Amino acid sequence: MPDFLETLSSIAEAVNEQMAALLPSGDAPEARLFEAMRYASLGPGKRLRPFFVVTTSRMFEVADPGSFRVAAAVEFVHAYSLIHDDLPAMDDDDLRRGRPTVHRAFDEATAILAGDALLPLAFEILADEKTHADSGVRAQLVMSLAKALGAGGMVGGQVLDLSPPDGVTYGDVARMERMKTGALFRFSCEAGAIMGQAPLRERAALQAYALDMGLAFQIADDLLDLEGDEETVGKKVGKDAEAGKITAISVLGVEQARAKAYALLDLALGHLAGFGEKAGLLRDAAAFAVERRV
Repeated sequence: MPDFLETLSSIAEAVNEQMAALLPSGDAPEARLFEAMRYASLGPGKRLRPFFVVTTSRMFEVADPGSFRVAAAVEFVHAYSLIHDDLPAMDDDDLRRGRPTVHRAFDEATAILAGDALLPLAFEILADEKTHADSGVRAQLVMSLAKALGAGGMVGGQVLDLSPPDGVTYGDVARMERMKTGALFRFSCEAGAIMGQAPLRERAALQAYALDMGLAFQIADDLLDLEGDEETVGKKVGKDAEAGKITAISVLGVEQARAKAYALLDLALGHLAGFGEKAGLLRDAAAFAVERRV
């Protein structure tokens, strides 16, 4: 069985090369925009979402060149979301992955435009025949990613994060996180099955795995914000409590939230039962999502 951390690192390296090739560059008048896009996308990061794209693709014998392109598209979308999430109108963060956020390294307008440019670039990549020879598969990829990002996905989840309901319960928190964080994980895990034209039951199992794993990942992130240190985590810590954010911890308390993360881990692993040894790296990834310290 391949080592998880080694595989994560090798996929990250390959996807970084793919992203660098796909991003615009040059000394055109809009070069500052290109620089901001590259700064946001090519900086440090685990590349966990690209890992899920490539790993699930390999489970269905999809060749790496196509999956690397989809993985790059996912990371461009993730970079766009982080740029906008860090803006003064949103979370107003100055540090991301150990470096100044894009609006601090450049300026607010350039940051907004860099995010705006990364999003359509992702869809351009998915729609290109270099990604997959079958136009129907490409259309499914575009549709699935669009659903993950819109009002019923990431953007809707951000709205709920900014304006939580009164008397919030963990059910409300889970719904928000399934949209804001889980939806892109869901696409990342489903993408390989789409490209491999897998049966619907296998796509559904990977979607369910991704949503439970994504919730566990977010609880771990909340715990890091509470218990981690800025140098290790690479961003400001303690900001959730300072901003009065509604999280699993604020609703359940630290120990119940930690227990919930491990319960979600068990659920996520259960969804992989039908894949046997092929899903070994996904099992390792779920454990990493819960137990990570960065």
